[in-house]
Amino acid sequence: MFSDPWSANDFAECVASGVPFLVAERRAVVAGYVVAHCAADEGEILNLGVAVAYRRQGIARALVERVLEALAGRGVRTVYLEVRTSNASARRLYESLGFGEVARRAHYYRRPVEDAVVLRAAIPAERGSAKL
Repeated sequence: MFSDPWSANDFAECVASGVPFLVAERRAVVAGYVVAHCAADEGEILNLGVAVAYRRQGIARALVERVLEALAGRGVRTVYLEVRTSNASARRLYESLGFGEVARRAHYYRRPVEDAVVLRAAIPAERGSAKL
C-alpha cells in the first residue's frame, strides 16, 4: 500500500491515544483506514490508505468524510494533511472535499524522496464536510 509504511507500533500508539482511527471493512477484510489527531480547534489527517483491490470504490472519500465529522465533533474547525506531490488521484479527492494547497515541504517523504503538498480545509460548525 505504501512505499514507506507506518510500523505496527505507530498504529498501536494511535489506538492507545484515542485519536480518530476509522477502518473500512469489506467481507471481514480491512479495505482501508484513516488516522487523524487534533489539538484545540485544529486537526490533521495523519494517514489514509485503501487496499489496491478496493480502490476507486468511494472508500477513501467515505473515510475522509467520516473523519472530518469525528474531528468536527471534537471542536476542530481547521484540518491539515500532507500528500505526495505525485499523488494526483489523492490530491483530486482532497480538493473535491474542500482542501486547498497552503504550502510545500521539500523532501518530506523518504522512500522515495519526494516533496509534500500541505493542504488545509475549514470545517463549518454545523457540518462535518470541509469548505475553504
